Amino acid sequence: MTLAHFSPAPPFRFPGETFRAAHGSGGISTQKQEGDGATPAGILPLRRLLYRADRLGKPKCHLPIEPIAPTDGWCDDPTSQAYNTQITLPAAAHHEELWRRDSLYDIIGVLGWNDAPPQRGRGSAIFLHVARPDYAPTEGCIALALFDLLHILAGGVTGIQVET
Repeated sequence: MTLAHFSPAPPFRFPGETFRAAHGSGGISTQKQEGDGATPAGILPLRRLLYRADRLGKPKCHLPIEPIAPTDGWCDDPTSQAYNTQITLPAAAHHEELWRRDSLYDIIGVLGWNDAPPQRGRGSAIFLHVARPDYAPTEGCIALALFDLLHILAGGVTGIQVET
C-alpha cells in the first residue's frame, strides 16, 4: 500500500514530496460525525476513482476507475438505507450531486471511511477531490490542486493516513 500522509502542517506528504491541501472546516477529528465538517483521522484507503470524462481524459492510477454521469449522487442521509453510498438521481434521500458545475468533483477519490458497513451518523461522502483555487476548507474531504491530485494518483497512492 502506498500511503500519503496528511496533517495540518505540512499539509500533504507523498513519498519525497509535499503539497498544499485543504481539509474539513471542522478540523481533523478522531470522533467524526455527520455534518460536523471534520476530516476523519486514521488510515483512509482509496477504494476507487470517479471522474468527469467530459472534462478530463481517464486519469492514470492503480485503482478501479469509472466515469460519472449527470445522474450520479452520493447519499449523505443517515436515515436512508443507501447512507454513504453512490446513488442514482433523482433520489428522495438527502444527497450530494457528483456532477457539479464547478471543477471540485472532476476527480473523486472515494476514501474508505464509514463504509464497511456504514454506521448511521458517523459521516459520509469523504472524498479526495480537486481543491478550490483558494484552498478553502471542505465539508470533511481532502482536496488538492488538480495537477497535484493527478500526480499522486499516477504515482500509485492507494490511501491516506490522516494525522491530528
